[in-house]
Amino acid sequence: MIIWLNGAFGGGKTTLAAELHRRLRGSLVFDPEQVGHVLTEIVTAPTGNFQDLPLWRSQVVSLGLGLVREYGRPVIAPMTLVEPRYAEEIHGGLRAAGVPVHHFFLDVGPDELVRRLDARINHEDDPARDERVRQWTKDQIPAATAALATLSPDTVVLDGERPTAELADEVIAHVEGRDGGPPGV
Repeated sequence: MIIWLNGAFGGGKTTLAAELHRRLRGSLVFDPEQVGHVLTEIVTAPTGNFQDLPLWRSQVVSLGLGLVREYGRPVIAPMTLVEPRYAEEIHGGLRAAGVPVHHFFLDVGPDELVRRLDARINHEDDPARDERVRQWTKDQIPAATAALATLSPDTVVLDGERPTAELADEVIAHVEGRDGGPPGV
């Protein structure tokens, strides 16, 4: 099973992933962004976004599938994925291979996202780079907000402004089928 945590930068995906990892003993955290970083060390993403590389998407499916099959444990994937075709390609590829995917979207208002992103330090040793990254993440807020209207019907939208512990309770209840959702653990 894969628990995919989606939403805007600053939405709390990484924090929620850490809490779920702590609670779901033996779970693995798989950050597809790392695949993108490795890939762009080898090839250039012409658009500047590694998600636009078909190889990134196929490698995310392959590695996600491999982690589930090889280790047989829940896999938690915190990754912003707001392009509907890419989400379908990745989630659909995993499901076609028999891997249950539980997709959660952390919905956080734009003002709160800006507040969180302004508080974040990405590159402490390089203030200019830190500000470029911060601005880039802020520039992605409209796409994440718009993605709410295009999410697949099986996506569980969470109020990302709630405490992390409550969100983790809700995710676990869903994957265990205690909320009426399909069980997966």
